[in-house]
Amino acid sequence: MKIEQEEKEEEENMEEGTEAEACVGYVDWKGKPAVRGKHGGMLAASFVLAVEIMENMAYLANASNLVTYLAGFMHFSLSRSATTVTNFMATAFLLALLGGFLSDAFFTAYHIYLISALLEFLGLVILAVQAKTASLKPPPGEEAAGGKTVILFAGLYLTALGVGGIKGSLAPHGGEQFDESTARGHKARSTFFNYFIFCLASGGLLAVTFVVWVEDNKGWQWGFGISTITILLSIPVFLAGSPLYRNKVPTGSPVTTIAKVLLAAISSRRGNFQSARNAVVDLEQSSPAKESKESEVRGPGEELKWLNRAAEGRPLHRALLCAAHEVEDVKVVLKLLPIFLSTIMLSCCLAQLSTFSVQQAATMDTRVGGLKVPPASLPVFPVIFIMALVPLYDHAIVPLARRATGSDTGITHLQRIGMGLALSVVAMAVAAAVEMKRKRVALRVGEGFKGPLPITFFWVAFQYLFLGSADLFTLAGLLEFFFSEAPARMRSLATSLSWASLAMGYYLSSALVSMVNRVTTTSSGGVGRKGWLSGGSLNRYHLDRFYWLMCVLSALNLANFVFWATRYRYRSGQKQ
Repeated sequence: MKIEQEEKEEEENMEEGTEAEACVGYVDWKGKPAVRGKHGGMLAASFVLAVEIMENMAYLANASNLVTYLAGFMHFSLSRSATTVTNFMATAFLLALLGGFLSDAFFTAYHIYLISALLEFLGLVILAVQAKTASLKPPPGEEAAGGKTVILFAGLYLTALGVGGIKGSLAPHGGEQFDESTARGHKARSTFFNYFIFCLASGGLLAVTFVVWVEDNKGWQWGFGISTITILLSIPVFLAGSPLYRNKVPTGSPVTTIAKVLLAAISSRRGNFQSARNAVVDLEQSSPAKESKESEVRGPGEELKWLNRAAEGRPLHRALLCAAHEVEDVKVVLKLLPIFLSTIMLSCCLAQLSTFSVQQAATMDTRVGGLKVPPASLPVFPVIFIMALVPLYDHAIVPLARRATGSDTGITHLQRIGMGLALSVVAMAVAAAVEMKRKRVALRVGEGFKGPLPITFFWVAFQYLFLGSADLFTLAGLLEFFFSEAPARMRSLATSLSWASLAMGYYLSSALVSMVNRVTTTSSGGVGRKGWLSGGSLNRYHLDRFYWLMCVLSALNLANFVFWATRYRYRSGQKQ
């Protein structure tokens, strides 16, 4: 009732106000001040949602099946294929930080998307040409090396650079289309982020069904070609929304601000600093801190008191003078970091879906009736579940939760993230149990058995379902949490932490695999025992033990998250 009353008051205020009210801190695509009612809103954001379908289809079509391409056509070993895929995906997500930084500091998210889409297009062209040209691939049975490897990695990492820029700019650009100063804007933005995940899943569904089938049955040159054309077509679709977009004006490097405040807090001296205070007052009056109402909410100044020295102390140099709003912004960013670090373990679990889980399914019976399903299409299960759950969540669960809690978002961001982390613990326990069952079947039929094991790949689908659900809750919660909690001048960079979490998780996965192999490899009297995750056949791996280890680590990580989440105080007015 309270929310509905606030919305009625907002409608009355909007009717009384002028339609040509400028959106402070925003411009249109021509660089003129954006106008409330003319620019932004769900219609503008709908172009972002359409582009997300195309972008994620182009990216995931290759990422989900790349391990098969590297092992089958580049003749990489299973371990090298898995490591290459993991590092490719990690690099793409980590580069989202670069895209977010450039969007906040020097360019608009609008321009960063266009540049990044072109970079991804060029990378996919290189991969498509290599897949089509026999002379650019190694002979059968010979591992790719030399110039062929250079071409492969040039295409992969140019694609990763483009993907990173898109991830770091597209979601923040969509989020900026909503007026945060109203309850209606809060609700619309929450709906946008929910449907952003829905569109991400829709693109993934096309990728792991249609495009993966084309790659496995018609050739990889066609798969890469479809991705190339899709990302190219996303550019005019994105440009079609230009007259409706409102673009946040870059306000300088957020990294510089963070570094300046931290350095000033560490080095500033207390004493007679009246002249410094006068300079700070001048700095605040002349700074572009006259932000929109959306950024006027400040975090509690009593937290992280040691940073107050940056504004209250006597700096070593005038360049280290800090305004109070800069100190408060840095406090907010530092408070986000424990939440960010708590989600890395989930991303480490997700990395298994692109590597070991695909290899598991490849040893099993993948027939469904008369159709043989490619192992890389296994993500279709969580994708379909996500697509069904998002509308139910946004149109049924959230309205009920709003009435019960009085919060615009119904369920708080941290509660959503916590649900995802809890599901990841269940997922790894299920994965370990399924692998134990698969290995029992492999032992029963013996090593000489040819063909797929007599066990359906639907067993592996359970871990995809649980981890996919965990990803839905956590990623959607993270995107909106970082966007809404971060200072306005740092939003793109902060939102990119959602993708950086995935990157760190993929890198952690590679490190864990190497560490586990090193620790579990033994050698005595010339007779050595291979590590848990090494050997020529997956049936010789101790993948179940690795999954149990991941389950224990995920449970410890969940406890760490609960510790920080229960102590976090929202700056955006959400209830705990």
